[in-house]
Amino acid sequence: MAIEKRPYIYNVPNLKYKRQYLRNNATEVEKILWNKLKNSQFGYKFRRQFSVRGCILDFYCPSKKLAIELDGEVHKYKVIYDKYRDQFLEAMEIKVIHFANDQIINDLQNVIKKILDCLLSPPA
Repeated sequence: MAIEKRPYIYNVPNLKYKRQYLRNNATEVEKILWNKLKNSQFGYKFRRQFSVRGCILDFYCPSKKLAIELDGEVHKYKVIYDKYRDQFLEAMEIKVIHFANDQIINDLQNVIKKILDCLLSPPA
């Protein structure tokens, strides 16, 4: 009897090097937010450049199933893809919140407040 291999859902192996590249070449905005999220500073562990199926999430809190996406210039041209991706993640019961890069730079306190609100709110 052959052992059935289960398909990977999280951190898909064929995306390993892309995730590593993205972590090692983080944007300045990603670095700013990561400094606030790392080391469980809010009482919840976050991972960066975490994959769910074929989607690589900027930041992900597994215990709360919360994804945080930072939208830079490239996202202006990926509106339809981003919408489809969000629908897919929500079907996987993952809540997705987006922040524009300028929100991180100019209004970090409110970004942190919104993240905390999502972390502390009961599941929908």
